Amino acid sequence: MEQLAYAAYGFYLVLILAGGWAAVRCRNLVRALLGLIMTLFGVAGMYFLMAAPFMALMQILIYVGAVSVLIFFAIMLTRAPGGAAGEEDREPRSALRTVLALLSGVLPAAILAGVILTRHPQELPLKPELPLGRLGEFLTGPYVLAFELISVVLLAAMAGAVVLGFERRKGA
Repeated sequence: MEQLAYAAYGFYLVLILAGGWAAVRCRNLVRALLGLIMTLFGVAGMYFLMAAPFMALMQILIYVGAVSVLIFFAIMLTRAPGGAAGEEDREPRSALRTVLALLSGVLPAAILAGVILTRHPQELPLKPELPLGRLGEFLTGPYVLAFELISVVLLAAMAGAVVLGFERRKGA
């Protein structure tokens, strides 16, 4: 059973890294969004491996579902009528820029890995699990305003994308 957990961990890790790579390297915004969605599914799988199914399902519902659809609509509404603007006049990436991009990703990971490997934190006792009903009451009690503000921010972003899309189409 332990080998199955390691295999699932490896699968989700590859999913996260491949999706992140696709999100960063793709010039087409829709393909980059698909890479982001793949990464978010990998993170949800990691939550399942950590025995946190509530967090995994919220990851899928909120980020994969709502946020990625919002980003997709923003891409579609702000795109130029004849296709992606300026795709043909982009110059190819230089080797120096690629090396600098890789360093900016690998260097913080190497520093973090070094700190983790040299300093062994003490184990903390786990707190007892909270039933989901109690968690729901807690989140909708004192933190209901935060949830409502998040929905207002998403609505404002969507409205801004619609306005930008209509303004661009009027000017073309």
